[in-house]
Amino acid sequence: MVSSKALALFSAVVGGVAAVLLIALAGPFSNGHKTKVLVTQPGGSAFASQVTSTSSLTPREVYERDAHGVVAIRAGSEGATDSGTGIVLNTTGLILTNEHVVESAATVTVSLDGESGHTRQAQVIAQDKPNDLALLKIDAGGLTLHPLTLVDSSAVEVGDGVDAIGNPFGLNWTLTTGVVSAVNRQIKAPDGATIAHVIQTDAALNPGNSGGPLIDSSGGVIGVNSQIVSGSSSATGTGGSSGVGFAIPSNTVKAFLQQSGNRI
Repeated sequence: MVSSKALALFSAVVGGVAAVLLIALAGPFSNGHKTKVLVTQPGGSAFASQVTSTSSLTPREVYERDAHGVVAIRAGSEGATDSGTGIVLNTTGLILTNEHVVESAATVTVSLDGESGHTRQAQVIAQDKPNDLALLKIDAGGLTLHPLTLVDSSAVEVGDGVDAIGNPFGLNWTLTTGVVSAVNRQIKAPDGATIAHVIQTDAALNPGNSGGPLIDSSGGVIGVNSQIVSGSSSATGTGGSSGVGFAIPSNTVKAFLQQSGNRI
């Protein structure tokens, strides 16, 4: 039994004015099954109108500030275990991830630092399949949690520096860096619904990054890493990063939390 899902992978097909990409779901590890979805770029692009003089954190400073707010997720069902990443939202134990990471899971565990003593069982308390989001709850008793901050994703501009922290291939707390490659992309959720205002990035995303944060230079979360495009795959069907990744915007996350009645 293969022990994980595939992070999204398909090659890009460019034609006319709009780019049309075929990609697969951004699952943490591959089980050899590929689900094709359609991605389109709507008309118009957003670009930075001017360079701002606001100070920003270095990737090292972002990592030191935010890594402890990123968790590893293991979701088990019928003898298989799928892996992903989660974002700590508050000190009482709310964790955000992708819905496809925990979909149909019989058990979900959250590891705060890779140590067994800091691993807790989690319950899925809210799901938004059309936007591929899920909210988990753990018992925070005895733990010191480090929540990350959801910032305004509508302020994101092409060229902004970003960092991703996650658990690619089970390697906890891995940092990758890049820029915002495009904004206002459209991708397809696992249930076929369109997710709008998606952020494209060239920060390396790989199997296991699903559900982790895309972070701006202030240390705030602007998106949830969810899918990649890849023109290559291994013998197991797992695709690697090709510098085209997609993150569900933080403003979509805020709307999900409000609709589910969960305050952070």
